[in-house]
Amino acid sequence: MTTVNNNTQAGAAGSASSILGNGDVSSMFTTLLVAQIKNQDPLSPSDPSQMINQLTQLSQMEALQGLSQQGSANAGLLSSLQTLALGGQVGSRVQVQTDQLQLNGEAIETRFTLPTGSGVSSLVLTGADGREQRFALDATAAAAGAYRLDPAKLGLGDGHYQLRLETGSGLKLPVGIVAEVTAVRLGNGGEAVLQLGGLGEFYPGSITHFLGKAPIQS
Repeated sequence: MTTVNNNTQAGAAGSASSILGNGDVSSMFTTLLVAQIKNQDPLSPSDPSQMINQLTQLSQMEALQGLSQQGSANAGLLSSLQTLALGGQVGSRVQVQTDQLQLNGEAIETRFTLPTGSGVSSLVLTGADGREQRFALDATAAAAGAYRLDPAKLGLGDGHYQLRLETGSGLKLPVGIVAEVTAVRLGNGGEAVLQLGGLGEFYPGSITHFLGKAPIQS
């Protein structure tokens, strides 16, 4: 009896090792089950209920593998569709919410929503050197929820800045910027990445509004 059990274990182990190397889990289970039936001790046969449980587990694993493969295929398809859809937005304007900004000398349209009674609010830009600069919003900008950030007029050099909106009470609020989509590319992970003019690259999740084509100036 000991010899039979040892042979069964050795044969099963060898088959498992061989199949695992090929990465075929379904074949591995089938091979092990056949080996178990062929090498079972005639004086102490395997319990049929155990075989049924094994077959059930095999079926469940195959179903899970199928779902995983289908999920991966669907994710790839959705990513491709998203990239195609966003590619159609090249030349259109979008609004993105961000706390990072790349200035290149061009004026930038910022948008925001101020709560009632905010008092005097300011756009705050912090440069790479840690220097913080505040630009108070006048009543017109505060009421419109929009401010034209012109680096040339404000004395801001080119480079990377952190951006936030701060109310008179110290409340920090998100800021949106409006820019034209100039290109769409695929990132290393297959996700779409939008190039907004010279402001840098943004992920689609940061888009809050699609604003269409800019009006043609006559």
